[in-house]
Amino acid sequence: MPIPAKLLPAQLYSRCDPGQFTFSTTADLDGSTEIAGQERALEAIRLGMGIRRDGFNLFALGPSGTGKETTVLQLLNAVAPKEARPDDWCYVYNFGKPRSPKALRLPPGQACRLSDDMERLVETLFGVMPAAFSSEEYQSREKEIGEALQEKQSSAIEAIEHDAQEHEITLIRTPGGFAFAPVHEGKVIAPDVYMQMKQEERDKIEKETNRLRDSLQSIMAQFPKWQRETADKIKELNREVSAFALKPLMDEIRARYKEVEEVLRYLDEVERDMIENFGQFLEKETPEEGPFMMPPQFSPAGRKRSAVRYRVNVMIDNSKLNGAPVILEDKPATQNLVGDIEHAAQMGTLITDFTLIKPGALHRANGGYLILDARRLLLEPFAWEALKKALRTRQIRIESLAQLYSLVSTISLEPEPIPLDLKVVLLGERRLYYLLSSYDPDFNELFKIAADFDNDMQRNDETHLAYAHLVGSIAARDKLLPFERDAVARIIEHGSRMAGDATRLSSNLQAIRDLAHEAEYHAAQNKRTQVSADDVEAMLEAQRYRAARVQERMREAMMRGTILIDTSSEQVGQINGLSVYSLGEQSFGTPSRITARVRLGKGEVIDIEREVEMGGPIHSKGVMILSGFLGSRYAADEPLSLSATLVFEQSYGGIEGDSASSTELYALLSAISGIPIRQWLAVTGSVNQHGQVQAIGGVNDKIEGFFDLCKARGLDGRHGVLIPASNVTHLMLRHDIVKAVEAGEFSIWPVTHIDEGIEILTGVPAGEMDENGAWPEGTVNAKVFERLKTMAEKLKAFGKKQSDEPEK
Repeated sequence: MPIPAKLLPAQLYSRCDPGQFTFSTTADLDGSTEIAGQERALEAIRLGMGIRRDGFNLFALGPSGTGKETTVLQLLNAVAPKEARPDDWCYVYNFGKPRSPKALRLPPGQACRLSDDMERLVETLFGVMPAAFSSEEYQSREKEIGEALQEKQSSAIEAIEHDAQEHEITLIRTPGGFAFAPVHEGKVIAPDVYMQMKQEERDKIEKETNRLRDSLQSIMAQFPKWQRETADKIKELNREVSAFALKPLMDEIRARYKEVEEVLRYLDEVERDMIENFGQFLEKETPEEGPFMMPPQFSPAGRKRSAVRYRVNVMIDNSKLNGAPVILEDKPATQNLVGDIEHAAQMGTLITDFTLIKPGALHRANGGYLILDARRLLLEPFAWEALKKALRTRQIRIESLAQLYSLVSTISLEPEPIPLDLKVVLLGERRLYYLLSSYDPDFNELFKIAADFDNDMQRNDETHLAYAHLVGSIAARDKLLPFERDAVARIIEHGSRMAGDATRLSSNLQAIRDLAHEAEYHAAQNKRTQVSADDVEAMLEAQRYRAARVQERMREAMMRGTILIDTSSEQVGQINGLSVYSLGEQSFGTPSRITARVRLGKGEVIDIEREVEMGGPIHSKGVMILSGFLGSRYAADEPLSLSATLVFEQSYGGIEGDSASSTELYALLSAISGIPIRQWLAVTGSVNQHGQVQAIGGVNDKIEGFFDLCKARGLDGRHGVLIPASNVTHLMLRHDIVKAVEAGEFSIWPVTHIDEGIEILTGVPAGEMDENGAWPEGTVNAKVFERLKTMAEKLKAFGKKQSDEPEK
C-alpha cells in the first residue's frame, strides 16, 4: 500500500477571497440581514404560522447563539403587519356578582375610549346631580309630597280631637305621645275632682276614652304606611330626576358603541345602578380618598372611592398596533404570563377590586404571536403548567397564586376568562426539546411543529454574502466602524474554523457579533476609521491568549519533563496520541503518551483506563475493536495467544471517545513486532475491525496542540501529524502552521488505512498479503504475524507440557 502524500499548504486552510465582494466596506451595504443556511427551520416556521389550528405552536430548537430569536422575530415582524388587528379587552364591575368582574371585548382602540367616557360621565354627574336635586322644581315637588303626608296625619288627628271635644274629652300631646283627659267648661278635670264624680259619670268617661284611644291607635298604625308611601313617592321622584339628568349623558355614550352589544348591556346596568344609588353623587368631597375598596360600596369616605365600580380597567389597548402583535416575554413568570390580581394594604388588611387586575403576556399577544425562552419558562414556578392550561382550554383565566395556594387569607376575585387565540413560539436547546417530547404527555399535542436550526451552513458564495450582510447589519445596528471586505473575509474564515469544517460556516451568530465588537474596539484604539483583517486577526489571537492558561501550563510541564512527551527519538510500543480538553466554551489539543506491552496470554487486550473505571464506554469500545482486528488479520486459523495492556500515561482524569483507537493499534503493532515508532510524529483517528482509519472531532485543535509543543522545542523538519483522510476537509489551521508546512518544517499526512500509518510511523513497509496468505519478509505485518505465531506455538507447547505432568 503506497504511502499517502503530505498535505499541501492550500489544503490546510480554505481562504475567502475578498475580491468576490463588490462592496469596499460594510457601509456600502443596506444593513439588512439575510437568513441563510436555515431553510429547514424557515420552512417549519412558515408552516407553523400558516396553520391556524389547535396545537400547531412552534418550538425552535438549536444551540444557543444560532439566531433562533432573531430569525423568528424577523419572520413574524414581516407577517404580523399583514394580519388583522385584534380587539381590545377590558374588565368592568359585575353588578350581579361583584367577585366576578366581567370581560368586555371592543373593537381596536375602543377600550381606552370607553374608559375615558366613563371617567367623564362620573365627573359630570358630580356636577349635574347636585344641580338637578337642588332645582326649584325638585324642591317644590319634594315639599308637596312632604306636606301631603303632614296634612294627612294632621287631619286624622284633628278628627279625633273633634270627636273627643263633642264628648267633653281633650287630646293632650305629651313627650311620651298622646293622652286623653276629661274636661269641664273648657278645663281639664283634676284627678281629685274626677274621683269625687259619680260612678256612672266616670264609667261613661272611661268608655269614651277607651273608644277614642282605639281610634287613635288605629290612625297611628297607619302612619308608617303613609310614611312608606311618601318615601316611595320621594324615591320615585328621585329616580325620575336622576334619570332625567343621566339619560342624555348615557344616550350620548350609547351612540358611540351602538354596534357593540356587550357594551350596550353594560351601559344599561350602569344606568340602573347610578339611578338607584344617585346619592353617591350628592356627597361632598372629603380629604380621605382612595381607589381601593372591596367590595365597592358607597360611603362618605370620598366621592371618587364610591364611584370606583364605574371605572373601566383596560387590559389591552391595540389602538396603536399595526397588524397582529408580536410579543417577546423575557421573564415568563406565571403572573407575567397569565396576569395577576394585585392587593393593596388598607388599615391593616389586604383588599383588592377589579381595577387591580393586571394583564400578562398572553393578553398582550392575544390575536398574534408570543415568543418565550423554554429554559426560563421551565425555571419559573407553575409557569409551564399555566401556559399549557391556557393553550389547552383556549382561554386566559387569571388566578391569584397566593389565593390558589392559601398563602393569604383574604377575599379575592374570580375574573371572567378571556378567549385565547395566538401562536406560541418556544426557543430552546435540542436536549430540552427531546426531554419535553419524551416525558411531558401534553407537549407533543401543544407544540406540533419543530423548527430545527442547524449548527452550521454550507459555505458558498451565497452564504459568504449572507455573512457580509450580517457583519454589516451588526455594524449599522450597534453603530460600529465599517468593516473592510478583507476583514469580512477573515471573519468568514473564522466561521469555518468555528464550524470545524472548511466547507461549512458556523451559525453561531452571537460569536460573530462578539468578534465584530472586539475587532472594532481594536481598530478604534489604533485610531483607524475602518476595521481591517489585521484587527480581526489581533482579536482572534487575543481570544486564544485569554483562554490559553491551562494549555500553556500543560505545555510548560512537558517542556520541563514533568509530563513525559518524547518528540525526538524512536521507541517500541510507545506513541504520541492527541487529545482535546474542553473548558467551558474553549477547547485545546495536547499530546498524550500511549504505551502498549504484550506477553503470552489468551488473546486479551486490557484497557487499563477501563479497568480502573477512568475510561468511558466509547473509549472501551474502541479498544475492544483492536482485538477483532488483530484476530481476524493475524490469527484467523489459530488462537490469538497474547495478552496486551494499553494505557494513557500520566492521565489523571476520565477519558472518553474512540479517536485514539488507531493510535493504540499502532502502539500494539510496534510492541508485538518490536519495531520502534518515530516519536516526532503524533497520531489521531479511530479505526474499525478492517483497519480503516475513520474521522474524528477536534482535528484542528489536536494538530495545533502538537505543533505548539514541537515549535517550543524547535522544529527540525521531521515533526508531523497523521490524521484520517476523511478529516482533510475539516482543516482550518492557524496561519503559523500553514507557513511551517510551506517551509517544510512540519508535515501532515492523510491516512486511510492502518498499513499506511504504520509505514509512516516506523519507516518500515507494512507489507501486503499475497495469494498464498503470506506476508513479505521484513515488513511490519510479517514481523507481527511471526511474533504471534511464535507465541501461539509457545502457548501450545506450554499447555502440552502441563498436560503431560502427572497429577500430584
